[in-house]
Amino acid sequence: MGIQGTGKSLSAKTIAYEWRLPLLRLDVGRLFGSYIGESEERVRQMIQLAEAVAPCVLWIDEIDKGFGNINSGSDSDSGTSRRVFGTLITWMQEKQSAVFIVATANNVTALPAELLRKGRFDEIFFLSLPTESERQEIFRVHLQRLRPNRLREFDLALLAQKSPQFSGAEIEQVVLDAMHIAFGRGTIGARQDFTTNDLIQAIEETSPLARIAADQITMLKGWAAQAGARLASNDPSLQEELRRYQLEQIGYFSS
Repeated sequence: MGIQGTGKSLSAKTIAYEWRLPLLRLDVGRLFGSYIGESEERVRQMIQLAEAVAPCVLWIDEIDKGFGNINSGSDSDSGTSRRVFGTLITWMQEKQSAVFIVATANNVTALPAELLRKGRFDEIFFLSLPTESERQEIFRVHLQRLRPNRLREFDLALLAQKSPQFSGAEIEQVVLDAMHIAFGRGTIGARQDFTTNDLIQAIEETSPLARIAADQITMLKGWAAQAGARLASNDPSLQEELRRYQLEQIGYFSS
């Protein structure tokens, strides 16, 4: 779980890469068919495929969009969603095959509690916004990929300092925007490459999601603290921030 653009999908891919296992991506929306019984059959096919490929990593992408309305009281699909959900969580609980399940969610608060309990998902990891040192490394990754011969020309420390509350995805877009700025500044036959100043201009022209949806992010951090989620980062400042949220949650409930 975590803020959009912080690398949830990348984390799922990294697990499979580090473990040298096949990665299967499950789009929950594709499970639901228009005919009676079709959705249930697709779930069974998915389970059979995952177990046939095992050992593997099964990545359930944006699980909150597929099962976020299970407990809403709405039954507009004649109970199909509940049956699909029931089949999936039963398999997650009882499976014997070596299928390691990773799910990503933006709005984890919408998920039913029975999905998140131990035995189905053993741990919940929270991906927060990158710290200044982490932002510097993210800039390094993207600039190394695009301009490996010019990496030393960029002031990575300054760029990280100028981009507080930026997610990894927003930093990647800043680099692309800087390329466009430099391209527009040049003339035909004399195109210029982008510089640190172009990157800073792109940062200043970007309003990160953390500012636009500050209340939602605060609520998400509070939920992570209440649920005992683990931080995906080992940065001490982020660890302390989540601990502070946990203490605030304890004080709230005891009062």
